[in-house]
Amino acid sequence: MPVQWQKSSFSGVEGGNCVEVALAQPRLLLREGDSPGKVLAMAPRGLLALIRHIKSERQRDACACTLDNPTSRGEG
Repeated sequence: MPVQWQKSSFSGVEGGNCVEVALAQPRLLLREGDSPGKVLAMAPRGLLALIRHIKSERQRDACACTLDNPTSRGEG
């Protein structure tokens, strides 16, 4: 059975600038839309950990920007 790749609805019509995901039991497959030959396979827990890490880094960076720029907190 062929792998069915899915992409975010935010990817746009052309779809070259997105990350695609597919299920290939027991692994999840990830690939870049414009480089479909390069595939990363991982356990679902691994993907969950990756997403949590990215989100925490984004929050950390957002907090650092706010602390570095007082006007972004409305103090200017």
